[in-house]
This record gives sequence, C-alpha cells and structure tokens, in this order.
Amino acid sequence: MKQLFNFYINSSIHVALSVFSLSWITLLEFNISYDENILYFNFYATITGYNFVKYFGIAKFHHRRLAAWLKSIQIFSLACFVLMLYYVFQLEQRTLVYVLGFGLVTFLYAIPFLPKRFFLDSQHNLRSISGLKIYLIGLIWSGVTVFLPLINNDFVLDANVLITSIQRFLFIMALMLPFEIRDLQYDSVKLSTIPQRIGIAKTKLIGVLLLLVFTFVQFLKKEMGLIYSIILFTTTLVTILLLLVSKKEQTKYYSSFIVEGVPILWLILMLFFI
Repeated sequence: MKQLFNFYINSSIHVALSVFSLSWITLLEFNISYDENILYFNFYATITGYNFVKYFGIAKFHHRRLAAWLKSIQIFSLACFVLMLYYVFQLEQRTLVYVLGFGLVTFLYAIPFLPKRFFLDSQHNLRSISGLKIYLIGLIWSGVTVFLPLINNDFVLDANVLITSIQRFLFIMALMLPFEIRDLQYDSVKLSTIPQRIGIAKTKLIGVLLLLVFTFVQFLKKEMGLIYSIILFTTTLVTILLLLVSKKEQTKYYSSFIVEGVPILWLILMLFFI
C-alpha cells in the first residue's frame, strides 16, 4: 500500500486530480455542463507535463539502467501522453491555440534553452530564473483551469471570468507557499524564493493576505451565489490553516498530499452542496 501511495504521489496523479478539480469547479461556477474532453485532457496533460519537468533531468543521466520506480513512472507517463493526444483531438479548434501556448511554456520550463547570463545556476531553463517559478506556475494553473474549460465551451470571457482568473492565480500562489517553505532545506539560495528573501513568518503573512484578497474579490462579481461563496470561504479558511501550520521540517506528505489536495476538497464540497 505504501508503494502504491508513493507511486500515486510521485507519478503526479494527485496534482493532476487537483487540476482536474479546479477545472471542474470553473464549469460548475459558470453553470456549464460536465465537459469530459477538457477535464480529461487537463488531467492527462498535467501528468505528462509534471513528470516531464520532474524527471527529464534524472532520466537523461540514468537512461541505461533506470531504477524500477522511474521506469514505471515513465511507462505510466507514456500511457498518459497517448491518452492526452486522444483528448487533444476531441477539443475545439479554438482551444488548441491556447493548449499549444501552455505546452510551449511547460517545455521551456524544463529544457535548457537560454544564454547563461539569464541564470544563476547550470540548469538554463525557465524554472531556474531567480524568483520566477511560483508566478509562472500560478499563471499556467490559472490559464489551464479557468480559460481552457470556458474557451472550449465557447463561453464569453466577461468581467466575472477575469475576476475568477485573478482569484485562481492568488489561490495557487498561496497554495504553493507551504511547498516553498518545505523546500528551504533543498533549494539553492540562488533561486531567490519568497521564503528565502523574506523569511517564513513574512511568507505566511503574505499567503494570508493573498487568500483574503482571493476571498474578498468574490464580492466584485455580478452574480455571487451564496452557497458557492460559503464554500469558497470555507476553502480559504482551510488553506490559511494549512499555510500557518506549515514549517521547514514537514512530514513527507504534508505539502505533496494534504496541501495539494485542497482543490479536491473544494470540488467535493461543490458537488455535495450545489
């Protein structure tokens, strides 16, 4: 069971379920019917993209004698890639332009491509640029989980959509801070992450402020469903609690399972009460 659970986390299934959940939440918020094509595309694309980013550097050094766990993840990722391609061809043509854009950013996030003067270490990819990682991930998650589901359903992008995308960006930023705090003991100081620059206490304060803004901009929407807003406030409180409890020496699954699972909890509340 422990090996299966580790595979579930390490193969990015859990993070893919979070992306799936946020994408479905968008459909529910805007009263759009369940869209299997975009939801499953986001799910399989997340597994493919995350595993590519995480294991590209490892695989190129162990291609002849890969560890069994890495081989199994590679085979699983290949299967997910094939399924992703299947769902790509089920999407609307207008959606594909945006998919290509997000795919390109993911590729550049992992692959060395820029001159050395842009970097503070030897990786030479977007994730190595000082301070960029958290903002880049926030933008990608916001685009993939808000705009793709709406564009694929030919939904008019109005002020409410813009507010939701800003909310989603703020939420993802705050949700990543426990990971940033955890990685203090692993990240190079050259990465200049938020906790490295301002410390853990101020990082938590910023996270709380982001979540408060995430909550209060809900009142700017033209139509604000009461039940949806209550669920959003509940999700905010849970996230604040998890952020405040987070620390540098975390248990193995605190961020990668519990914190990462907040969007899944959010979706469950939505499906149960709406």
